[in-house]
Amino acid sequence: MLRDDLRTLWTEPRPSDAPARVRRDWALLTAGLAGVALEAALREDVVWRPVAVVFAVWLCLLPLWRRTRPLAMVTLAFGSVMLLQVASLVAGLREPVGLDAGTIVLVLVYALPRWGSGREIVLGGAVVLAAFALFAVTDDTPAVEQVGGFVFLSVPGVTGAAVRFWRTARERQWEQVRSREREQLARELHDTVAHHVSAMVIIAQAGRVLVATDPSAAAEALEGVEEEGARTLEELRAMVAALRDRGVGAQLAPPAGVADLERLVRTPGGRLRVDLGLDGELDALPPAVDAAVYRIVQESVTNALRHAVDATELAVRVTAERHTVRVSVRDNGQRTGRGRDGYGLAGLRERAALLGGTLRAGPGTDRGWHVEAELPRARSESGVHSRTRR
Repeated sequence: MLRDDLRTLWTEPRPSDAPARVRRDWALLTAGLAGVALEAALREDVVWRPVAVVFAVWLCLLPLWRRTRPLAMVTLAFGSVMLLQVASLVAGLREPVGLDAGTIVLVLVYALPRWGSGREIVLGGAVVLAAFALFAVTDDTPAVEQVGGFVFLSVPGVTGAAVRFWRTARERQWEQVRSREREQLARELHDTVAHHVSAMVIIAQAGRVLVATDPSAAAEALEGVEEEGARTLEELRAMVAALRDRGVGAQLAPPAGVADLERLVRTPGGRLRVDLGLDGELDALPPAVDAAVYRIVQESVTNALRHAVDATELAVRVTAERHTVRVSVRDNGQRTGRGRDGYGLAGLRERAALLGGTLRAGPGTDRGWHVEAELPRARSESGVHSRTRR
């Protein structure tokens, strides 16, 4: 069991989202160099002052590469610390060489388990332990203080490992949300294609029956097949490019849509009065967009019922324009300052992105929580007109 855990740790890759350098890195460097300058100017008991200042500046520069090369930075920092300690022992110095600003190496201890691979964590941890062991052997520090120093050195590393574990767990949860949303889209895609293909088969069968007696009717039937085929391709283009090899579940009931919103907003208990407004041509939406509108309203209404503080009214607006469909859900509750962007809204953002749209959620300018979404109709006007002629 232990051997398997060690093998898993050794093969653990680096996090894929490690930034090379961010703004706070320069702030950290500035603070470190300022500390070196102040300490060098104000302290009178600095041993080997030029060496100590250059060494402290060197340690302040290393954190700039702590995310992209964590093992190299830890090795350079603690390796140079050990070399300086050995040099001071050879010179017979009674006081340690260096400035207190050198504690910036704790940032490297944090970065090693946070951004390093499993192999780098093991090797870098060995370097840190070797440096600590050297100081423990060569110093006359009491054992209690050495234990305290070890704990002080270990806290950043434990914190880095905990942050990495938390971020990894959160990313897995988000991936599960995206996976569930894509699987639901796959089911809806199955229903869409099945609906259109069934219509094409029925029209083609009718055309085959009429081809001998009424060629014009048969030609119209072929136009209908062409129409349905074009509509099916539009629905496929809206979703299939974003879907991967996801399994389609057995629950293939037709998804709810705009027509079901009246039933949805009849909230139980009467705590919230829901004002539903539907505007525009909403009866000719593609099934994927129709289902997405329903899901956005459903999630927003559910969140308002659960989390809206002192809310009495919920305004739901769905507006169909020429090329887009806009959804707005707003409550009049108190602004508590607490974000409510959970995994449900994360899944809706994924769905909106897959359809080529956007979704925004956050506190309103005066009161309440607002959800605004914009989805493309994903259908040309010619397709709508041809359906109207039929």
